[in-house]
Amino acid sequence: MTEEKKQIEASLSDALIPIIILITLLGGSVYLFGDNSSFGPNQIALLIAMGIASIIGIKNGYSWEDIEKGIIKGISRSLGAILILLAVGSLIGTWMLSGTVPTLIYYGLDLLNPSMFYAASCLICGIVAMSIGSSWTTAATVGVALMGVAIGMGMSEAITAGAIISGAYFGDKISPLSETTNLAPAIAGTNLFEHIQYMMWTTVPSIIITLIIFMVIGLGADIPDSSSKIEEMQAILGQEFN
Repeated sequence: MTEEKKQIEASLSDALIPIIILITLLGGSVYLFGDNSSFGPNQIALLIAMGIASIIGIKNGYSWEDIEKGIIKGISRSLGAILILLAVGSLIGTWMLSGTVPTLIYYGLDLLNPSMFYAASCLICGIVAMSIGSSWTTAATVGVALMGVAIGMGMSEAITAGAIISGAYFGDKISPLSETTNLAPAIAGTNLFEHIQYMMWTTVPSIIITLIIFMVIGLGADIPDSSSKIEEMQAILGQEFN
């Protein structure tokens, strides 16, 4: 009967080795493959780093059964976030295929005031992201619609994009439906709403400052007369969608 190897707690260098290797491999993947790095190379980098972490665990006296239990425990903690991500993908596809985004563009051209457009875009994206718990879905659906409205009104596309991202990430951070907001307290072992409560100390002041800045920019902007362009865009959307 063989004597079991004594389990040793991982040192700082042991913990840093897989992280450094992962960062190096991910950097090399993006450098070599560019935008295509997310279609396979990044996943290979993650698997290699995981394998190295497993080897370090075995070196420190842990059996494969122990490592396997740790993997299962980690996946179980993040499963809620994974399921939310699956729902997010479904929601984006549904909104795109059903004509929700073109509808938002069509009526947004009529309803949004140009002088308040940037602040309104930020606020709308914040509310939508908080409701559905996803900054990506908001940017890919409502954000796309607001970009269309900005083009129709002759507004700055860069400032509009900034307003969309600002609102989307604010709403995502404080939403109890967000996968990252659920994942952080699950990993740390704390309560979800306590986590959101402490985030409010930084997110609320930042969004108030952001809205004020976008209001000042909008009120001071030289807004061109784009009524003919708006009517043209609405006519095109009316021909393509019911």
